[in-house]
Amino acid sequence: MEKDFDEWNKSKKFRNVRGTYPHYREREIWSCALGVNIGFEQDGTGKNFDRPIVVIRAFNRNTFFGVALTGKMKKGEYYLPLGMVGKREACANLSQVRLIDAKRLIRRIDILDIETFECLRKRLKQILFA
Repeated sequence: MEKDFDEWNKSKKFRNVRGTYPHYREREIWSCALGVNIGFEQDGTGKNFDRPIVVIRAFNRNTFFGVALTGKMKKGEYYLPLGMVGKREACANLSQVRLIDAKRLIRRIDILDIETFECLRKRLKQILFA
């Protein structure tokens, strides 16, 4: 499948000059313009090149640590089922964690309950720092 880097570059330039940062918090799930990436990095989809992410740690009003979600219910060490997110089943892709600029956030979708969020954080700690 051919990746549309040129169209994503136009969208990325627009987002970069956007003047406001949305207000976000840990545990929230947002539609996020992750864009078109190289290799096996998770791509966004659709006209906004977006996909859902969970805000794991808010560092300041501009940047946060997030994990990408997928609608495909995969099994394995790097996947954690989260249940219903918005109107779809979702699974956290624990191999797709990264620092994200809040200018990439499009709209808030949902918020994880505290128990599920703590389970997600625990699994990330096991994977990243084991």
